[in-house]
Amino acid sequence: MLIDAAGYEHEPSKGSIRIISLVPSLTELLFAMDLGDDVVGRTAFCIEPAGTIESVPVVGGTKTSEMDKMVALKPTHVLVNIDETPKELAEQIAATGADVVVTHPNTPADNIALFQLVGNLFHRQTQADALVRALEAELAQTATWPERQVLYLIWKRPWMTVSQDTYIANMLGMFGMKTMCHDPDRRYPEVTIDSALLAEADLILFSSEPFPFAQKHMDAFAHEHKIEHKITTDPRLLAIDGRMVSWYGNRAIDGLKYLRTFASQL
Repeated sequence: MLIDAAGYEHEPSKGSIRIISLVPSLTELLFAMDLGDDVVGRTAFCIEPAGTIESVPVVGGTKTSEMDKMVALKPTHVLVNIDETPKELAEQIAATGADVVVTHPNTPADNIALFQLVGNLFHRQTQADALVRALEAELAQTATWPERQVLYLIWKRPWMTVSQDTYIANMLGMFGMKTMCHDPDRRYPEVTIDSALLAEADLILFSSEPFPFAQKHMDAFAHEHKIEHKITTDPRLLAIDGRMVSWYGNRAIDGLKYLRTFASQL
């Protein structure tokens, strides 16, 4: 018997499988574990692996999936995530008879259990073992990193960041980057940008997702908050690849490599 992140029990799949993934990083993981032919539905935000995923039908967004489209695809399994999938939606899907598999990696090491769950559920133990070994090799690389206070921005209007009990914060924390503005009641809190906050921040990181921060947004931020140096020379204001920091699954392996390089260049 297999246990998912919500404590639900699952039997290893039998016969043909039809999987819908409502989480972009999980969709990518399914393809990495040679399950691409069994993926029959995805969200509009499931864009990896590019060049392959486009043929898979879209059933809506991560939080607004359309039940009629999902039911028509006759899934045997639907993969969801505690942070990204509303509980009500997961319950509606379960009521259709599909096996709803709940995930919730919160640290890089949690991906080991995720690999094993997917591998054992869909008979891809060999692929799961290979991913576990690759991730463990990255986790085993130790170094001492200087601690930096980091304002990690994921949205504007309103400005939003991440609390310290999130996957993103734990990824950054492995490389000495401690996220600011922790809210014990909200995993992704709104934040007020003021001079006091900026004075405390060693780094201000603009993530490429979910809000697609670009150079123009960073320039506007520097101008609005009267940051004296030009954006190109101020070492505190930096763009960061959101997928490498926030996508779990197989992406975590490259994400750790990316952050190791990112941190070493600060």
